[in-house]
Amino acid sequence: MEVRKAASTDVESMQQLIQQFADVGLMLPRTIKSLCEHLQCFTVAVEDGQVIGVAGLHVLWKDLAEIRSLAVAPHVHGKGVGRKVVEHLIREAEHLGIPQVLSLTYQTGFFEKLNFHVIRKESLPHKVWKDCIYCKKFYHCDEVAMVYYTQHYEAFQAFKEAR
Repeated sequence: MEVRKAASTDVESMQQLIQQFADVGLMLPRTIKSLCEHLQCFTVAVEDGQVIGVAGLHVLWKDLAEIRSLAVAPHVHGKGVGRKVVEHLIREAEHLGIPQVLSLTYQTGFFEKLNFHVIRKESLPHKVWKDCIYCKKFYHCDEVAMVYYTQHYEAFQAFKEAR
């Protein structure tokens, strides 16, 4: 299995994979147009030429990025595909100097194993909710907010306190 940045040739497969989970209310759908416009944000896991995992890293602000649209093909659930994609995105956030990586999720056990911590949704900045208005569950959101603190977190906190 190879984990790499998404390419334009992956878009249709990415959209189909995401749509499987959007159809059952586990994530927001993504259109082909949206995936193309944000292609540089996405990472895929590929095996035998097939996209078997996908997720995007959306930078929200200088101190916060969000993992979005994490989807893994059902036939490879539990085989480490999601873990490898998320770890790739965490390394990308660290490379960008971003101290916190957010996930709004139903899969808390999965993210806990990757050292994400549950936080209060109310503590998140309003910009996080920009895409939520398109969700059927907007007024009764039941996702859990979880954050991973990268290697840059302590330095960022010290910088904020020194100001």
